[in-house]
Amino acid sequence: MLEEVERWLADRSWSAADRPLGQLLSAKRAAGTTVSVVLPALNEEATVGEIVEVIRRDLIEGLPVPLVDELVVIDSGSTDRTAEVAAKAGARVVHRDEVLPRIPALPGKGEVLWRSLLATTGDIVCFVDADLRDFSSAFVSGIVGPLLTEPDVRFVKAMYDRPLGPELGGQEPGGQEPGGQEPGDLASAKAHGQGGRVTELVARPLLNLHWPQLAGFVQPLGGEYAVRRELLERLPFPVGYGVELGLLVDALHTAGLDALAQVDVGVRLHRHQDGQALGRMAAAIYRTAQVRLSRGHLVRPELTQFERGPQGFVPHTYAVDTEERPPMRDIEEYARRRVA
Repeated sequence: MLEEVERWLADRSWSAADRPLGQLLSAKRAAGTTVSVVLPALNEEATVGEIVEVIRRDLIEGLPVPLVDELVVIDSGSTDRTAEVAAKAGARVVHRDEVLPRIPALPGKGEVLWRSLLATTGDIVCFVDADLRDFSSAFVSGIVGPLLTEPDVRFVKAMYDRPLGPELGGQEPGGQEPGGQEPGDLASAKAHGQGGRVTELVARPLLNLHWPQLAGFVQPLGGEYAVRRELLERLPFPVGYGVELGLLVDALHTAGLDALAQVDVGVRLHRHQDGQALGRMAAAIYRTAQVRLSRGHLVRPELTQFERGPQGFVPHTYAVDTEERPPMRDIEEYARRRVA
């Protein structure tokens, strides 16, 4: 590990418990900073309501100054009751296609995160995946904390344990980051090892080999991170699975390592995906890395996988996400809002 990274780990890695809620509220009040929390959601009716309720209970209602000023669920085209459940729990629900209708929406989590900048106004934007179970508000307060108390910090990722349980079920959420399975007993899940398979097999080797300054991030692909808006609006957004790696690499080049940080928020429980879904995610992440290494084109932006059928193995070919959205500050509608 680079000496610079060892120093960074000591200086820019914290625990959520390091900054009590009272300290954060005082810092927020003094600075006049506003905070938006965004939940990208696609068919997450089973979990999105509890997440919204916990954030409202712990970080909005009954506090002298709400830590969270804006709680928005961006619905990415759900066919279940995600929007209804989120609204009933107290979130403002915005459909992806209602934001920037001039530009037809593409499928993918990155697309939703990019559009959320036009649907929110907070100085700090905090992203939280909508498939988390046994959710703790420390996922929000923990990663927002350094942005309220450390003026030089601009991008904070959550770090956590990711127990991998015995079940490997769950639908593929059409471009959203894979999560973990619905947990039963946490101790049993821990006994089956750690999740984050794409992180360990693809993302971590890529980062260590090509961006060694980022080798200290425990969960580089995690979906929980908070960023100052002034930085987010300067970054391009891969529309699909590559968004987390792309934002992290581009933030390093734009803001420098000392502007990045991570906070331990405990344990992340969610739904796992099967190996083929993870293969498609890995291909998109590799593509995102390749573009940033060479700014070149893929030889063939497709991935063929195999499934056994009645007559033997059947090939299925999938397109690899190749689109990226430009920095939001370059979008006319966003520029007009800033002037207004």
